[in-house]
Amino acid sequence: MIENVSLSLGHFSMQIDSLELPDSGVTALWGPSGSGKTTFFNLLVGGISVPGWSWKMDGIDLAKLTISDRQLGVVFQSYELFPHLSAEKNVRLVFEARNSGNFSEAVAPYIQKLNLQNCWHTRAADISGGEKQRVALLRALMSKPRVLLMDEPFAALDPASRLAARETVHSLLQELQVPTYLITHDWDDVRSLAQNVIHIKAGQFSDVKKVDK
Repeated sequence: MIENVSLSLGHFSMQIDSLELPDSGVTALWGPSGSGKTTFFNLLVGGISVPGWSWKMDGIDLAKLTISDRQLGVVFQSYELFPHLSAEKNVRLVFEARNSGNFSEAVAPYIQKLNLQNCWHTRAADISGGEKQRVALLRALMSKPRVLLMDEPFAALDPASRLAARETVHSLLQELQVPTYLITHDWDDVRSLAQNVIHIKAGQFSDVKKVDK
């Protein structure tokens, strides 16, 4: 549940008195460019500060926690990988910051599922867009997040890669059952991945609706 959001950025404004966010499955926040999707994403990940707002999940107000204590897994639109580090080291950094277990054992089942075996020891600067997207997803999931946030994760991919990436992500999310909020302008993303959808237009949010497959 999101409550008491009131912000203005230039000519853009967003007002949320109360918004019910499902705490399971994949919920898409869908709307055109400029609708407020990324602004909302930045609010959730801590990039924007709004006095007095709340984000309650499982009885905890995440808005009152520090960014690290919110335990978010985040996949940014630009992926935000360290270009000079290998795919493996990008994932390892986040895993070791949040976990005390064995990294190699934890990550092993997912390297093949995400088809990362050929780029695992390659610098992020030298791998393809699709590989970057999958590395960013694995990095987010290896943080053992309370909730996964994905901002336009397929937008930078070509159509063929986008189709394959959706299938891979759908399979992995079905397996792991991590509550996920997907920011997207593309209805194909919604139809392929989400069970629920919230339409955003000019900073206004619809109620949650079931996705008609």
